[in-house]
Amino acid sequence: QVQLVESGGGVVQAGGSLRLSCAASGLPFSSYAMGWFRQAPGKEREFAAAISGSGRSTSYADSVKGRFTISRDNAKNLVYLQMNSLKPEDTAVYYCAAALYYNRLNDYGNWGQGTQVTVSS
Repeated sequence: QVQLVESGGGVVQAGGSLRLSCAASGLPFSSYAMGWFRQAPGKEREFAAAISGSGRSTSYADSVKGRFTISRDNAKNLVYLQMNSLKPEDTAVYYCAAALYYNRLNDYGNWGQGTQVTVSS
């Protein structure tokens, strides 16, 4: 049974930083791409960042490019999202998910429970 557990959310002032973590179990971790998505109140869930199973390829939404960095530690079955220069519009519940191919956004599934990020102005 695949399980993804996010952590690291919190309340931060605009311009601050947070690092999210996602612990994965129940899947051959290094064979799966991992993605971070987010859902703001009243909005649909949207893509933020993705990384291939090897970690060699990454992809970012335009809205976070240059501010967020996705990485993974395949030895520990962890994926991270380093978020810098946070803006109030980054406020959302952040979810991690898994897929076979990092750039096939519609294929992501096995969603975690999410972690709340709140950026105050």
